[in-house]
Amino acid sequence: MEAVTPAPTVSQKEIDRRHARIREALAEQGIDALVVAGTEYTGFEGGIRWISGFRMVHRYAYGLIPVQGDPITVFPAEARWVGQHGESWIDEQVFADTPGAWMRQLAEQRGWGRLAVYGLNFAMPVRDYVALTGGELEIIDFDVEFDLLRAVKSEEELGLVRHSFDLNERGFWKVLEAYEPGKTEAAILAPAEELFVRSGTTRTTQNMVLSGHDGNAGPEFKHPDPIRPVEPTDLLLYSVEIAGPTGYWAEFARPISQAGLSPRTQEIMDAYQECFERARTSLRAGNTAHDVHMQVFGAFDGLDVKAGHVTGHSIDMIMVAHPRIGEGVETVLEENMIISIHPHVVTTDEENCLYMQETFRVTPGGGEQLSSVPIVAFDGSERTPS
Repeated sequence: MEAVTPAPTVSQKEIDRRHARIREALAEQGIDALVVAGTEYTGFEGGIRWISGFRMVHRYAYGLIPVQGDPITVFPAEARWVGQHGESWIDEQVFADTPGAWMRQLAEQRGWGRLAVYGLNFAMPVRDYVALTGGELEIIDFDVEFDLLRAVKSEEELGLVRHSFDLNERGFWKVLEAYEPGKTEAAILAPAEELFVRSGTTRTTQNMVLSGHDGNAGPEFKHPDPIRPVEPTDLLLYSVEIAGPTGYWAEFARPISQAGLSPRTQEIMDAYQECFERARTSLRAGNTAHDVHMQVFGAFDGLDVKAGHVTGHSIDMIMVAHPRIGEGVETVLEENMIISIHPHVVTTDEENCLYMQETFRVTPGGGEQLSSVPIVAFDGSERTPS
């Protein structure tokens, strides 16, 4: 059985850096404290782990970082025995019947006037929002700010990112080794998921696929089919996405079809190769997210296609973070941001699509592609490079 590579741990220096970044950002805006909301909903649990080291198993949690004073983690009382709370770097842990009410009372006791919250738009349960906003406390949406203060990775974080991405790439080769017409979509993906779980990935794995017949794929993401045998002319586009044992998300996808792509899909594939070449040149520190989008999606100009969703986004312990790579997003990219590029290119009749993912590090000279896998379609005969 393939050996498991132990995941790197996080140093106290890195923990202190993260908390200091938060406090600096709060102090600049005259804010008293930050509440970070996390939920077990896949992709939104990472904010809690980034500030506390706690890995959510079920339910939700909060991290409270004051400008002055020690941080606190706050859990709903019903989650007392869900997760290993001793993993947390934060010593003070509270289990409250209604966490939102407990945090509001703490703010009132300490005389806080302004409280920033990460997770207002997606993660915070309604009961806690209602309780938190029930007094005179000014609540400030901090979703974009918290994403941006995490976006530039330290050297230590880059090592954690690469560990996750290396595991994700190994999963792709497991899929390719398992690929064989006659198997089901689920059976082909299963060896990758086995590798992920055995290596310490918990439930933070996306097992989605785009698939279709005659060298085409339909535009809707779906769960891999466990019943229907794959045919030689089927096109499979597994979205191999995990947050490995380090907690950092990595995204990766390449098309697989024994019989090859249809002429229509091959035309999009040719443009996709140009798209990733443009990503390598445009993901340069100093460019804006808008600049990158215009360059990358411009590779598809002249084709009878449209965008299914965003061209890409920042990615870390939270799967989809700001800045989004899209039209009108004027955030300036900085060195050591990690960006996932994945145009979902859908034909205008909405019958077919092509979708590939690659993760890049922003550098002064352009995007560093984190995988070594070529931007090509695979027929299943390929094997992991020695």
